[in-house]
Amino acid sequence: MFLRLAVLFVLASSASFAADIRQMFVQNCAICHGSEAGGSDRGPALRNSRQLRTRTPAEIANVIRRGTTNGMPPMPLPDEAIDQLAQYVHSLNATAYELKPAGDLAAGEKFFFGKGNCASCHMVDGRGVAGGPDLSNVGQQITLGELEQSLVEPSAVVTAGYARATVALKSGGQLEGFARNRGSHDLQLQSADGRMHFLTAADYTRITVQPGSTMPALEATPSERANLIAWLSRRIGESTSTLADTRADEADFAAILNPKPGNWPTYYGRLSGNRYSELDQITPENVGRLQLQWIHPMQYQPLETTPLVVDGMMFVSGPNMVRALDARTGREVWRYSRPRSAAGTVAGDAAIGANRGTAVSGDRVFFTTDNAHMICLHRLTGALLWDTDMPETPSKQLGATSAPLVVNDLVISGVGGGDSGIRGFIAAYHITTGKLAWRHWTVPKPGEPGSETWKGEAIHLGGGATWLTGTYDPETGLLYWPTGNPWPDTDGTDREGDNLYTNCDIAIDPRTGERKWHFQFTPHDLHDWDANQPPVLVNAKWRGRDRKLLLHANRNGYFYVLDRTNGEFLMAKPFVSKLTWSSGVDEKGRPILTPNNVTTPAGVITCPAVRGATNWFSTAYNPLTNLFYVMSIEDCSIYKQAKAGGFLPVNNPADPAKRFLRALDIENGDIVWEIEQIAPMEKTVVDGNYSGALTTKTKLVFYGESSGGFAAVDAATGKTLWHFEAGAMWKASPMTYSVNGRQYVAIASGANILSFALPE
Repeated sequence: MFLRLAVLFVLASSASFAADIRQMFVQNCAICHGSEAGGSDRGPALRNSRQLRTRTPAEIANVIRRGTTNGMPPMPLPDEAIDQLAQYVHSLNATAYELKPAGDLAAGEKFFFGKGNCASCHMVDGRGVAGGPDLSNVGQQITLGELEQSLVEPSAVVTAGYARATVALKSGGQLEGFARNRGSHDLQLQSADGRMHFLTAADYTRITVQPGSTMPALEATPSERANLIAWLSRRIGESTSTLADTRADEADFAAILNPKPGNWPTYYGRLSGNRYSELDQITPENVGRLQLQWIHPMQYQPLETTPLVVDGMMFVSGPNMVRALDARTGREVWRYSRPRSAAGTVAGDAAIGANRGTAVSGDRVFFTTDNAHMICLHRLTGALLWDTDMPETPSKQLGATSAPLVVNDLVISGVGGGDSGIRGFIAAYHITTGKLAWRHWTVPKPGEPGSETWKGEAIHLGGGATWLTGTYDPETGLLYWPTGNPWPDTDGTDREGDNLYTNCDIAIDPRTGERKWHFQFTPHDLHDWDANQPPVLVNAKWRGRDRKLLLHANRNGYFYVLDRTNGEFLMAKPFVSKLTWSSGVDEKGRPILTPNNVTTPAGVITCPAVRGATNWFSTAYNPLTNLFYVMSIEDCSIYKQAKAGGFLPVNNPADPAKRFLRALDIENGDIVWEIEQIAPMEKTVVDGNYSGALTTKTKLVFYGESSGGFAAVDAATGKTLWHFEAGAMWKASPMTYSVNGRQYVAIASGANILSFALPE
């Protein structure tokens, strides 16, 4: 009775708002949201909205003030009026958490995980079973009345995405489970074993949605019920509980190390970092028939994510958000998001929203936030399992943008901010708990090995950011991670020496974080040529000998071949013609410097440009052609000796900047073929295209064109075989996957995920 009275009190309070405030709502909002805030065909309901229950009045006011992307326009009202409207809308969505009913919280928790048997179907804060809705944030999602009714009369309440359904299959038999999402021509069904079944109309003859809930009515004493409701009402997704240390399932990592055909379970597809796929349905003969299958829009552009696909479920990310999709249709399964950090609280690419993807291991999905938190979500529900702050101490310079990497029972990532003054690191966390396993610093402290290569005070905040995903080799048992430039970027007066371990590929024992070897591409870098490009691992016959190689097209303009077992230098050759800072490399791979290498206060024209001869976009190697594919930039910059901002463009109409997709012979570094990029009229050729490459067993290469198209070319000759005009600003690399024997190729394009396949 108390619960129902509390709800009535809230409604009465809502009705008591001043008449002029309600009239303001009717005048400004009713045309889309209805006079009673119940919604219309022009706008969603604002009463009893689960989304609005998680927002504060200030957050609602910001939406009213700023509007939404491709949706509601900003409201031209005074701030006081907007605040009053926000309070009114907030009052229509009072949550169980806001009312905080009395009860013994500890007893309620004990009942949930014990006598009540609730955890056999539900999860809270990472504990329990994901057989039904996750309740970690239930206190902010429903009212007290709804919470009580869901316990005592569950058949009258069906949580969205958990309606019971029986599906008659065209192949015979049937499936039963929860209808997680449904369209006119497709269904997402979660069966009792936790598997997701992504079905289209071609798979079934009938879907029968059954009324009510599978959950039995709560059997509890009045005090047990009150305690349980009190405890559940406090669940707002911010648990301080610590997950129990449990051993990760070895099969989960085996599925990443040797993925099922058609799965793309990690950022590069395989842990080697090489975007080479064995899928062979799409060939040079039929690629011209590729068709767009679906588009999934996101609320940010340009996206930099690489989609992952595991057993037909796709995971994509943007700034502080992750979505799970049906990889056949692009229909959303779940979404997770958290507010982006306020302006001025993070720096660099993280501040503008860059996020390059997720990692998956078993039922866990990992991603990093703009303010360098490592987040773990549940694969089936998107519920938060744990949240770990990566920095040792808070720093507004530190951010994170890269897709994490799972190795054994650890999830590993690095940080950005090297152009703002940080001490870079790579950190590994236990996938079950989020606890730190080890941290590897890329800039030594004074007195540590490598510190002798820093003369001056810059060593304390020397850069060495680690913002690109590394690679792993089970044969050597080593983790390979690229590191960023030293800081200050163009002024080396306070950091004389080589500045280890910046601008390196570092080989690390993933069990301990111990460095095994390093190779530095650009000692004492004065041009912001970080080494955050993919360290690609291949086994190949190289100059007559079987070798375990590491291939790296570096931002400084050289293509490197190393022995990945020990870091031995094998070869370096320029892959751009505009290279003036060095005349070559010596027998150990160390650059032979020219006068153009030294920056001055007045500025020196040096090539490559600050954006590099290449950058973080993905490269690929095809073992059938023995060619390495890299997007290359022919450009120069004016470099000034400065603590910050020491870069100016070179505007020379007689010798403009150019961009090429190039195929390199890994034996000698020769350019075998190239495709010059054409820019749209309003842009220069170096603007906007950060597309990487994907190559396949059928000798195809996919990439994004500077003109806005998505193209497939012959991997041996570079002949264009197909293109699709997307009009995109490419900042992502393509991938390929298959579902039910059908191969798809996907890429993030502007604010959308695009997926292509051959006609069925």
